[in-house]
Amino acid sequence: MLRLHSVWTYYGKVQALKGVSLHVGEGELVTLIGANGAGKTTVLNTISGITPAARGSVTIDGQDITSWAPDRIVRGGISQVPEGRQVFGSLSVADNLRLGAYVRRRERGAEVEEDLERTQALFPALRERWRARGATLSGGEQQMLAIARALMARPRLLLLDEPSMGLAPMVVKEIFRKIAELRQQGTTILLVEQNARAALRVADRGYVLETGKTILQGTAEELLGNKEVQRAYLGKEYAKVWE
Repeated sequence: MLRLHSVWTYYGKVQALKGVSLHVGEGELVTLIGANGAGKTTVLNTISGITPAARGSVTIDGQDITSWAPDRIVRGGISQVPEGRQVFGSLSVADNLRLGAYVRRRERGAEVEEDLERTQALFPALRERWRARGATLSGGEQQMLAIARALMARPRLLLLDEPSMGLAPMVVKEIFRKIAELRQQGTTILLVEQNARAALRVADRGYVLETGKTILQGTAEELLGNKEVQRAYLGKEYAKVWE
């Protein structure tokens, strides 16, 4: 479905991505892992058109979207859940979700209302806070809202950027249960996550990024068993945690 071929992305004169190539098949959950500054978020922003590629190509179903504007990319079936959630704090949960369906504004209202019901079924906590302002939600509730808002665009490909950031361990487990549920429902997902353990437990495949380059790739099982990945990203207590 998605393919990046030799993508170079810059912030001014700074090289953020240096020839990154990767692919995501339809129905897959693929994760990007790496240290801070490795280029993980830049990969997602390049796909979304927020930080366009200077060289290389981004294609979806074989169609080159490298030069597309971000709104056209969303209409083309790609939604991003940004790092830090970035919900609209002054708006209600309901209005945040309706904004997520903005690119579908020509559709019948009944279809959008049906999707609002689906998001409430996926995240029951949002139903309970339906009229609450986004700023009053807990971190976990805001993350659920950010994911649900992205789903309101009916994406074929969902980009998730650090969904566990700043959340308590029990909330992280719940968020990853929901991510696994979305994948089981057929949503294709590209997941950026510093919590490599959690990411690889739900992923089909993964890529390891280092200083803007893809240095390793493989199935989730292969990466979990790789000693270098264990040392750099899973920690000494890895085996004990997942026994």
